[in-house]
Amino acid sequence: MTAPATSRAGGPGGSSSRASSPTSGPRDGTRRPVGTALAALATVRDPELDEPITTLGFVTSCTVSADGDARVRLRLPTYFCAPNFAFLMVADAYDAVSGVPGVRSTEVVLEDHFASDAINGGVAAQAGFAASFDGEAVSELHGLRADFLRKAVLAGTDQVCRPLLAAGASRASLLAMTLGEVPASGALDRLRQRRAELGLPAGPGAPLLIDPATGERIREEAAPLHLRRARSTRISIEANSSICRGMLRHRYETSGLGEEEQ
Repeated sequence: MTAPATSRAGGPGGSSSRASSPTSGPRDGTRRPVGTALAALATVRDPELDEPITTLGFVTSCTVSADGDARVRLRLPTYFCAPNFAFLMVADAYDAVSGVPGVRSTEVVLEDHFASDAINGGVAAQAGFAASFDGEAVSELHGLRADFLRKAVLAGTDQVCRPLLAAGASRASLLAMTLGEVPASGALDRLRQRRAELGLPAGPGAPLLIDPATGERIREEAAPLHLRRARSTRISIEANSSICRGMLRHRYETSGLGEEEQ
């Protein structure tokens, strides 16, 4: 049996075993925060793929009762997806939905996964990864999250630089360019956000090309390798994303909430 990751912020009683419909409203006619809860889930990313769990199709359901009890069901492409990645997504989903105004309790259940019980129970107890996998894990996942954020910064650098190079920009001009001089785009916004999450320079005066580990400006002699690494990282992430989407479609016949067709 899969144990849920659940918390209660207050109030007597409990929710029924059947989840509420996400489209129906409470009896007093007010709107439930289910749309806000789903929007909160859209801020949760697969750490390896750097994409929202909603657009990836990982959210099976998201409901909020009239009393503010949120229930979320998650799924992954395979039964053996890495438990550390899965734990991060369940924990982040729990935190995101718990912070939605009007939500008084949150239950997150990862289904069809070999470590569901350990992950769901650990997140519900706010025990952390190491305690949830006692005897198997030796540390928390902060370093892992940072490693993948640095990869996201590299991939984002390529997404921003490729159009500039295609438009005739030279490598020397990229080295001298600041983020404020780059034309506005979704890719630029995403890059700045990932850099900010790592505590790296992300303001308009920050260099476009920086070392994602140190935040230092890339030197001229290191630029060719840096740009190649950025390109290969972006290709690797996109390939893994395509593979995961394909496996998810093969495993489940239904689309997830907020899933984007590719």
